[in-house]
Amino acid sequence: MRTDGLVIIPTYNEIENIEAIIREVFLLKKDFHVLIVDDGSPDGTGDRVKTLQQEFPERLFLEERTEKSGLGTAYIHGFKWALRKGYPYIFEMDADFSHNPRDLVRLFNACALHGADVAIGSRYVKGVNVVNWPMKRILLSYGASFYVKFITGMRIHDPTAGFICYKSEVIERINLDNIRFVGYAFQIEMKFRAFLKKFRIVEVPIIFKDREKGNSKMSGKIINEAVFGVLTMKFRSIFHREGF
Repeated sequence: MRTDGLVIIPTYNEIENIEAIIREVFLLKKDFHVLIVDDGSPDGTGDRVKTLQQEFPERLFLEERTEKSGLGTAYIHGFKWALRKGYPYIFEMDADFSHNPRDLVRLFNACALHGADVAIGSRYVKGVNVVNWPMKRILLSYGASFYVKFITGMRIHDPTAGFICYKSEVIERINLDNIRFVGYAFQIEMKFRAFLKKFRIVEVPIIFKDREKGNSKMSGKIINEAVFGVLTMKFRSIFHREGF
């Protein structure tokens, strides 16, 4: 390992985006490694990554799972892999260019140079910085953020964000086997656990751009998990604090 940063990108049917996003990361002046966690994509995403590994053998890694098992379990799989390999800084990023790879450097600097333990690429820390979303989805997302802040007490403007840099000690201190959520509520739970352990969490303003290629993985089940799961998570933190 010759770099201190690993970018974890979970994929399912991202053949239209995966090569471009990997190349964008590797064009950055800061050296990052990339781990793709693919959930058996039938469109050949995993095979495309294997082809690219021949070009980037020391920087690009692939973990293949046999079926679509949820965003949260994909990241947990990636976190455990990253800890075994000893990366000091571990990133979450989507494959669809909703997160600008150039912002990886800003998240890294927030942790490596400015003392943050968790740096969140935030859509809402300075107004609403979302491009190409319908108003209904903006209101849903922004309302969910307000709801999470109210229930949990976290002063985070974008608790559902999925563009994040964690110092490895944060991941090490969180019991990954106790994480309950598998959808987008996973993002809330990770931040909440870091918050309860008094880690320093900062938000770095980004511009979030909706995907142009491929299909969204959002569903009613995922939304319900986020809405009702936050209440459950809060109660568990009060009555079963040792589990957090």
